[in-house]
Amino acid sequence: MRPIVIFGAGVRPDGTPTATLRHRVAAAASYGLARQSVLFIPTGGTPDGRPAEAAIMADLLRAAGVAEAAILREETAGDTLDSVLAVSAMLRRMGHHGPVAVASSAYHLPRCLALMRLAGWKVVRVPPPDVPASRRFARRWYWRLREIPAVPWDLLLLARRRRGGGAGD
Repeated sequence: MRPIVIFGAGVRPDGTPTATLRHRVAAAASYGLARQSVLFIPTGGTPDGRPAEAAIMADLLRAAGVAEAAILREETAGDTLDSVLAVSAMLRRMGHHGPVAVASSAYHLPRCLALMRLAGWKVVRVPPPDVPASRRFARRWYWRLREIPAVPWDLLLLARRRRGGGAGD
């Protein structure tokens, strides 16, 4: 089994996927459908009663031709670090010890890869969608720049957690 973790993105108030979410799923589906024995793991919840990001991604995967048996949803995570922790626990319970493919947007992928590595996984980069985070220049840079403080913060929290020093233990 080759797991492909798909990191969530926003869901609109009406419960429909954002373009970012659709692009991430399309990239993961394209990558995974070209391989054998793949398990897609969409991750992400929604705290306000809307359908979970993972559930919406599972619908998109099925629409792309992925069999239900090849999808394992993780619907509890509220952010990227939560996703890493929840998916890591799932994979360990399943007895998986091999590499994990990681799918996200280009601006978000470095953080996802770094966190998964720090969580103890050998990672494989799924080629990100070949689309900008937004058509608007300022919005594209907003998404890129917000990763700057997020990367060291999440890495610090995960490192503290691994040492048993808190960060939500």
